[in-house]
Amino acid sequence: MADPRTPAALGDVDTAGFERALRAEVSGEVAFDAGARALYTADASNYRHVPLGVVLPRTVDDVIAAVAACDAYGVPLTPRGGGTSIAGNSIGPGLVLDASRHLTAVEEVDPGARTARVQPGAVLDALRAAAAPHGLTFGPDPSTHSRCTLGGMIGNNACGSHSVAWGTTADNVEELDVLLHDGTRMTVGRTSREEFDREAARPGRRGQVYSALRDLVDASMGELRTGMPRLSRRVSGYGLDRLLPEHGGHVARALTGTEGGCVTVLGATVRLVPVPPARALVVLGYPDAPAAADAVPELLEHGPLTVEGLNERLVAGLDRPGARSGVSLPDGRAWLMVEVAGEDPAGAAAAGGAMVRALSAGARPTGSAVVTDPAHTRALWRIREEGAGLTSRTADGREAWSGWEDAAVPPERLGSYLRGFDRLLDRHGRDGVAYGHFGEGCLHVRIDFELGTAEGRRGYRAFLEDAADLVAEHGGSVSGEHGDGQARSELLPRMYRPELIRAFEAFKAVWDPRGLMNPGAVVHPRPLDADLRVAASGRPPLTVLAHGADGGDFAKALRRCSGVGKCRRHSGPGVMCPSYMATGEEKHSTRGRARLLFEMLNGEVITDGWRSEEVRDGLDLCLSCKGCLSDCPVDVDMAAYKAEFLHHHYKGRVRPAAHYSMGWLPVWARLAGLAPAEVNRAGRAAPVAGAVKRLAGIAPERSLPEFSRTTFRRWFRRHPPAPGHRGGVVLWPDTFGDRMQPGVLVSAVRVLEDAGFRVVLPKGPVCCGLTWVSTGQLGVARAVARRALRALAPLTAAGLPVVGAEPSCTAALKSDLLELVPGEESERTAAAVHTLAGFLREHAPDWEPPRVRARAVGQVHCHQHAVLGFDADRELMERAGIEVDLPDSGCCGLAGNFGFEDGHYEVSRAIGERVLLPAVRAAGPGDLVIADGFSCRTQIGQETGRTAVHLAEALAAGLRPRG
Repeated sequence: MADPRTPAALGDVDTAGFERALRAEVSGEVAFDAGARALYTADASNYRHVPLGVVLPRTVDDVIAAVAACDAYGVPLTPRGGGTSIAGNSIGPGLVLDASRHLTAVEEVDPGARTARVQPGAVLDALRAAAAPHGLTFGPDPSTHSRCTLGGMIGNNACGSHSVAWGTTADNVEELDVLLHDGTRMTVGRTSREEFDREAARPGRRGQVYSALRDLVDASMGELRTGMPRLSRRVSGYGLDRLLPEHGGHVARALTGTEGGCVTVLGATVRLVPVPPARALVVLGYPDAPAAADAVPELLEHGPLTVEGLNERLVAGLDRPGARSGVSLPDGRAWLMVEVAGEDPAGAAAAGGAMVRALSAGARPTGSAVVTDPAHTRALWRIREEGAGLTSRTADGREAWSGWEDAAVPPERLGSYLRGFDRLLDRHGRDGVAYGHFGEGCLHVRIDFELGTAEGRRGYRAFLEDAADLVAEHGGSVSGEHGDGQARSELLPRMYRPELIRAFEAFKAVWDPRGLMNPGAVVHPRPLDADLRVAASGRPPLTVLAHGADGGDFAKALRRCSGVGKCRRHSGPGVMCPSYMATGEEKHSTRGRARLLFEMLNGEVITDGWRSEEVRDGLDLCLSCKGCLSDCPVDVDMAAYKAEFLHHHYKGRVRPAAHYSMGWLPVWARLAGLAPAEVNRAGRAAPVAGAVKRLAGIAPERSLPEFSRTTFRRWFRRHPPAPGHRGGVVLWPDTFGDRMQPGVLVSAVRVLEDAGFRVVLPKGPVCCGLTWVSTGQLGVARAVARRALRALAPLTAAGLPVVGAEPSCTAALKSDLLELVPGEESERTAAAVHTLAGFLREHAPDWEPPRVRARAVGQVHCHQHAVLGFDADRELMERAGIEVDLPDSGCCGLAGNFGFEDGHYEVSRAIGERVLLPAVRAAGPGDLVIADGFSCRTQIGQETGRTAVHLAEALAAGLRPRG
């Protein structure tokens, strides 16, 4: 068969006619614009392909119509699920068919048969949730379970942590509803020899398929029985041995793992497994990863559900500002997480303890722990699940890449393989953090390849070729989970004999004789060192923000997004990404925005640089909540990237009205302070308020903010200072607390004085500059930040700490100041900044807070979650007797100027209604609603009618009056 069509051959396609054909027949989204194509140029791999177009089918008939158009116009087709592929098998130069937007249904769960029927875009967590009431689950559970789709899992033969007990996706597929490129639709599954013969005798395309499959198995039976490596994680190549009679002639399982290269999956029937009544997680410490691997064979004799390997560098990567990972681990530098089952928690724990005691000297750990506490268990699993992102940067900040991501060897040979792999890294002068599914001999690693230079790409190829030979020597598979794609397909001849490579080619030709299904994956591969996206980054532009974590290189900052897609979750935990949770659109995810910005720098698809309307529209619904800064495993800071873009996009141009109104709010608040009662009265008058909103670009559904009759500074000047036996502390007089809700800062003063501190304020009118940052007016923001630094620097140089009551302003002083005005003075000042609770925990640990004794529902401000941490606040509320419920609500939806801007109200409200607002409405009438953020309190007040209070106000209400 001829090699598949290359991207250059697409020049022969009648693109306009192809697009017309799609629009005429497809009810879902059909997109050929630059923005949509830019979104789909990459997945979670190292590779980049610009698609001809994108279709988001709304129905199965849409899929059929799209495939028919591809066949008629000779366009290659790449089916795509969640786009989390690490091998490059969900991107292509033809049409990308994304089922994850609409074809997401779990159509049926049959508890009796222990099966489920799903659409290809169904997310794994949705299937698990549907099966859970019946005591069932889907066994394979990749770390991307919150966003990976069943169609993608079938394409890659995904596995996950529990494949030790429940196998790969192929082991759990019963039937597939598939569509061939020529339009033939078939349901395939287990097929006896008699059924093969009967189907092969049928006329037409279906009969041809079964006849060809039967002949292929007959001709290759010896090779299929002896030439396929014997390990459960053999994901590389095609699983043709599943067609053997002893394996049930299972056509559906043979198609699982073909990476979209043979058929398009329209639906699937999958097997479900019983959920164990109880589990315990046994954590075993070892001196290093090879020593841990040596213990695996003995551990497997105890029938665990999973055996996962961790590395100390992986654990260190979890630490966040203000909230250390705090994960308790036994002694060691590498760990195994071994999950065991029991009839109840005590039985599971007992089984875990017995397993540890039974280990021989060779497998005995340096330390061990049997974990049954749910919070501790979740923290341990979080390390494992975020590994792909956490290892994307080395300890010294260099970029690390997939490519040699998930090779697998027989578990009994894993220790030897790891030692050989360490020697291989040393020989090539490379570094990587190894972790993974040790129970099945599967190793995950990201390596500091230098993909941006020709010499680095030659080194990349040389390493992968040597690594493939090492795996083959150990009887392994170059892919143990993510498939081959462009990353490893070229290496298959190092693993398989030529006869099997020809069998793979023949199998693809049965289904896809024209070679138009996801060309370049597995069969007739593209070069593994071609089409690398890092080489297409573009030149780093001059920026205003320092982007210090990336050495001032904006392109490098954008490459933080590895594409693992945690931002595509439909629910928590955490904040990221509120706009995606509300809309479900790729361009409104952190990953989608990073892709658009990346392609803006590249200049091939998005050609107008900073002036790009595609990028502007993609960033429009970014709330600048900074959730990605903490929740994204690689610390993408989309709020900073958006500010940078808006600065350049509107440079020398008229801005949206909201940038002048909400962006300059500190100035307008100061002016309103001249006659606050009159301003408030006018703002409540419907005709005036309507006109103001139209002129200011404010959503008509919003109430205008009101200003206090007096300011906090005015109150403070009249307030007699406390003695302050503990010393002085600077209280930051943010605009919201000074001129809109001064009771917050008054309460903060009372709490700090009760704790024994003398409160001082910085001199003159000061502001953190956040409103100008969030609207991309970085020149003004820098000037404002410099003024704030001049006011604070003498105080912090004298050793005074700084307390902020408003989380957004406190976070701005802690992080944005360093980006706007980098330098030692800013670093010293930022280091002195605390939240109220954080300051009290550090500087007055023996202070006894008042006993408030109340129930409360609380909301954590996004910037506090991302930059400052909330542990100290939680502890302080507990000490004060506040029984607080903190729903996993993420962002409140208002997010400073975002929710006030015209056109954002519906999304803003939808974000709030996801968790927070219903939780507030459900709170008892006597319960407190605690929200430290002005935006959070405003959203709660305007949408529920409840008055939320700052923690300082709740504490101050319990204090006895001074004197």
